[in-house]
Amino acid sequence: MADRLFEEPRLADVYDLFDSAERPDLDPYIKMADEFGAQSVIDLGCGTGNLACRLAALGKEVIGIDPAAASLKVAGRKAFADRVTWIHGTAEALVGLQADLITMTGNAAQVFVTDEEWMSTLRQCRSAIRPGGRLVFEVRDPSKEAWKGWSREESYQVIEAPEIGKIETWVDLLDVQLPLVSFRHTFVFHKDGTVLTSDSTLRFRSKSDIIASLFSADLLVEEIRDAPDRPGLEFVFIARCPD
Repeated sequence: MADRLFEEPRLADVYDLFDSAERPDLDPYIKMADEFGAQSVIDLGCGTGNLACRLAALGKEVIGIDPAAASLKVAGRKAFADRVTWIHGTAEALVGLQADLITMTGNAAQVFVTDEEWMSTLRQCRSAIRPGGRLVFEVRDPSKEAWKGWSREESYQVIEAPEIGKIETWVDLLDVQLPLVSFRHTFVFHKDGTVLTSDSTLRFRSKSDIIASLFSADLLVEEIRDAPDRPGLEFVFIARCPD
């Protein structure tokens, strides 16, 4: 089940407003799609569809999959959304699909908190990747302890949104029981005083654990890159399906 941040329509509608309009974190995925000659891409955990729509604009055959219907509704309103096949579902929706590249951006690869969920997802991806194709995803480096910055003081933002008014948001750290970290987003809509919260839990797997899990799923670790938008803080895994 998707977190309320993505599933609650009012939160999904404003989600993109708190991100950089340029979304530099997505640029490496656009470049890798071309680098690997991928003509078909599945964006697993596509959220509000930014990457999927950008790839579709370049003429790629794109499928966006997400468990949050509210986020998919937002995605469907974007430019080039009509060129994307949107699927409301989880990794199980990969059954019967085939692509040259599967991506998981942002925190998508860390929402699988149990080993069973993670391995099932990797195996579903493996079955949907064409021989020689790739799975690309990013995860935060646990040693950098990103959660230490998940406080109201460090995360506070306020915007004025057209027709919506002033919105405040921040993150509070709830619990750290490594490898699991739980936190809460709070949104305050000043126009009517509504306060909405969304609790999330991410799993911080070590680099060696992820390498082992990819091997178990019959995916070859081709390369581990840095994330250009957050240098030294994340790992970008590139795993290839055997020919």
